[in-house]
Amino acid sequence: MAKVLLADDDLTMLQMVAELLRQESHEVFPFSNGAAALVGLDTHSPDLVITDLYFDKTQAHGLEVVRKARGLAPPAVVIVITGFGTIETAVEAMKNGAFDYLEKPFKVEELKLCVQRALSYNEAITERDRAITETVYVRKQLSQTYQSRDIKGNAPRMQEVFKMIERVANTDSTILVLGESGTGKELVARELHRRSSRHRGPFVPVNCSALPENLLESELFGHRRGAFTGAIHDKKGLFQEADGGTIFLDEVGSMSPMLQSRLLRVLQEREVRRVGDTIASYVNVRVLAATNGPLEQRMKEGTFREDLYYRLNVIAIQLPSLRERLEDIPLLAEHFLKGRVNNRTSRPFAGWTERVKEILVAYDWPGNVRELENAIERAVALCETETIRAGDLPPTIVDAVRAKRPGLGAVDDEALIPFAGLAEGAVKPLDAGNTAEAGSSAQPLPSQDAPLGSLLSLKAFLREQEQAYLHRVMERCGGDKEQAALLLGISLATLYRKLSGEEKD
Repeated sequence: MAKVLLADDDLTMLQMVAELLRQESHEVFPFSNGAAALVGLDTHSPDLVITDLYFDKTQAHGLEVVRKARGLAPPAVVIVITGFGTIETAVEAMKNGAFDYLEKPFKVEELKLCVQRALSYNEAITERDRAITETVYVRKQLSQTYQSRDIKGNAPRMQEVFKMIERVANTDSTILVLGESGTGKELVARELHRRSSRHRGPFVPVNCSALPENLLESELFGHRRGAFTGAIHDKKGLFQEADGGTIFLDEVGSMSPMLQSRLLRVLQEREVRRVGDTIASYVNVRVLAATNGPLEQRMKEGTFREDLYYRLNVIAIQLPSLRERLEDIPLLAEHFLKGRVNNRTSRPFAGWTERVKEILVAYDWPGNVRELENAIERAVALCETETIRAGDLPPTIVDAVRAKRPGLGAVDDEALIPFAGLAEGAVKPLDAGNTAEAGSSAQPLPSQDAPLGSLLSLKAFLREQEQAYLHRVMERCGGDKEQAALLLGISLATLYRKLSGEEKD
């Protein structure tokens, strides 16, 4: 038995639905206007709300009832009834948290089934998920200045993405992530899951374009033993594996019409049926999808279902390409240099030259963030010093920029602009005119009127400057010779010889 709040200004409809639900042993609270229903939500704290979308013009709109019902603690599950039945009104209601909608006139059995599914869904939400409402305030406070752990960007377009993630992460709405290949669609999906009430549940990513149709069907929905040749045992599908969490369907536009039909049923009924099975199983799973191609064009071509598109596109998040956020390129490059790439190679790096920065910003990046990460990783692998130079970048990138910007000049080390930025924790260059350090015998540059006899040979001067720099690096490394050798780009044996003065000229 559940507590059900009804809101409909059609008295005949209101009485009929109320009586039907009472026959099913539910406790029913009927209201014939929206304003009274809004008050009733506070009074009765229902498990289920069934509301019309359009009341008399003098009354509250049904969407207000939906929003308030979803804002209860714990939230009520909502079914919307509308006599207009347009895609726009249904999508708007589901954006505001409605579980499902029914179009007037509807059959009695259709209403019963919809109520049964809604209550089953509500029961499937565990006490742990309900208790998450107690921490929502704290989590929101901590994320007022939003920045993802893995998604980086200060560009206005990326700030819009961050705000959208913040607003919709803790809903159960289906979300379609749009963007070119390499823009980070899976990172956004993972962030949506991490910030949702399902964060303790599984996150299951699926690349729909990587598997043939029959294999993808078995992977998504599972199969019974003997359903086809090679099915030697029962197999749970990925929808069942994601129960209580989130499934991410990448490249959903590549699905065949048959699989699109099966996916639509999962979204509508919250049920999956394994290949070769006759019994459907309920799943409590949030669906996130992504595509790098225009689904609208595929709908026009008849290769993608329109009803599935609107079920998936309840909320859309559009990721900008890297060429649309050029100001983020240095930030991302430094993130890859200091973070993932640096950790993989176990090599410290001071940074890159100004010429490298110019090239990175001037390139069009058709592969987006993924291509930038690969370029930095390649540069790190090939770099022979602690500073990445233009010659360490992929030749295709350098050649493309030189063709577009001949003013950048030749790409050789001697033509590079001096190094201008340092990564965190790197050794800083010596200040001009201040080379005399503790532990060093280096002399400052001689004045213009210094006696000729006091001048050192070039070899002796360079040796003293080298010794000064070696001692400075050793101090910065706390006496750790291995780290100093890495920073200097020389072997440990060479460092020992140079420190002892045994290095041959």
